[in-house]
This record gives sequence, structure tokens and C-alpha cells, in this order.
Amino acid sequence: MDQQPPEDQDGSAAAGGPPTCYRHPGRETGIRCTRCERPICTDCMIEASVGFHCPECVREGAGTGRRPAARRPRTLSGGRVTADPRLVTKVLIGINLAVFVAVLAGGRPLLEDLLLFGLAGGEGVAEGQWYRLVTSMFLHQEVLHIAFNMLGLWWLGGPLEAALGRVRYLALYMLSGLAGSALTYWITDPAQGTLGASGAVFGLLGATAVLMRRMNYDMRPVIVLLVVNLIFTFTWGGIAWQAHVGGLVAGALIAIAMVHPPQERRNLVQYGACALVLAVVVMAVLIRTAALT
Repeated sequence: MDQQPPEDQDGSAAAGGPPTCYRHPGRETGIRCTRCERPICTDCMIEASVGFHCPECVREGAGTGRRPAARRPRTLSGGRVTADPRLVTKVLIGINLAVFVAVLAGGRPLLEDLLLFGLAGGEGVAEGQWYRLVTSMFLHQEVLHIAFNMLGLWWLGGPLEAALGRVRYLALYMLSGLAGSALTYWITDPAQGTLGASGAVFGLLGATAVLMRRMNYDMRPVIVLLVVNLIFTFTWGGIAWQAHVGGLVAGALIAIAMVHPPQERRNLVQYGACALVLAVVVMAVLIRTAALT
């Protein structure tokens, strides 16, 4: 039988560190067995009708039929563990694809109604059309553009959604995209239209790097991916690098607040970080709008 490290009541190691798998003490985790409440890693968790069970509880349950009551397990950031950890990611991909099809059907007029334009004296954010900061995040014109962004959303989004929980993951995605839109609006020519989910996807990339560092995983793959994407960002023509950089920075900062605060102040730090990023976005848009008008 595997030896268990001493733990306190919430599953943290005796030294007060973050929860680690009771069968693999070197692996930090945010998932607990719904029967015995012990923390378990992804290699040990066994899917059940509600949440996940550890191997020992599965064996005991098979022999005795007993099902002790337990609280719903939580992720590393405090979110709920769900049966479908990619649901929000699927919905986001569906929205992007639906908007893409709608633009193909609606043509140029609909595209221009949703683009991120700054402008002054025309139709854009400076004229009060703040919705463009959001609609442009779900807007694509080329097949390759939406294909690359949706692949990135699927590869990065699923694991992040499972680690953060649905609400925190959605907040990360939307705020990263808004930060990318705000930096684009701040810097670029107001008559230059921009579009795409790249800012939000870069936010997921920054958050992935933070999460992998937090879990002590090998950082080399994500570093290579980040470097390659930044090279394309600054060397490939027609790319709004402001959206990429804004999303990347916002995503990394929000992820730090999501996975690093102590449990007793976790919600305060997480909500505070999201509110701060949103406040910076609003302030940047207000200042830029005042300068344009």
C-alpha cells in the first residue's frame, strides 16, 4: 500500500503548502475524491456519477457498496469540477463559428458593423459604440485566421477550463480579449479596423504558462510555443500585435491571481484582479476616446 503524507483537514501538506495527491505527494492538485475528500491528481482520479473518486474508494465501494457523503471537489483555483470540463470552450468555439458564418452571409456591411474601429466623426468606439470592443473578439474574415484561433482555443482552453472552473475561465477569456482590444484601440490608427480572437487566445497562452509553472511542469513546450507565436506576431504583416500583447499580459496577470493566492483570501484576490483589469480597460478606452473627440 502507498504511504500517505500527513495532511490537515483541507488536504494540504502538514507544512501548510498547497494540496498534493495523497498517492503522489510531489504532485499538486486542486481535485479531491468525492468520497473521502483526499486530494488526487489526474492520474489517480476515476470518473464517477458525481465528481471523481480515488482508487481506494473505488475498491472499497465495489466490495461494500457504501457511498459516504462528501462535498463536491474543487479545482486548483477553487472552481467546481464538472462532468464536461470543456463546455465553455465548446460554446466559445461555437459562437466564433456562428459569427463567421453570419459574416459570410451578411457580407461587408455586417463585417464593418462589428469591426474594432476607433474613428472620430464616423462610426466607431470613439462615437460610443463600445460593443465593438467585444464583437471584434468573435469576428474573423479568413478561413485560416479562424482555423488557427479555434485550434489554439481548443488546445489551450480545455485544460485551463478544467483547472480553473467555468466561471473563472470565462472571466479570463473575456478580460484577456478586452485587454487586447483596449490596447489596440489605444495605439493603432483609429481608421484601421481590427478583428479576431487572437487577444483572448494569447491570454490563454499566458495563463497556461502560469499554470504550468504553478504545477511544476516542464516549461519548455509552452516557452517554445510562446516564442514562435511572438515571432509571427511581430514579423508577419497584417497582424495587430497590440491585441496579442494586451491579451497575453492580462491573461498572465489574471492567472497569477487565480492560482497563487492563499485559500482564505482566494476569492478576494481573484475577484479583485479581474475587477482591476476591467477598470484598466475602461480607463484606457475613456482616455483614448477623450483624445480622439
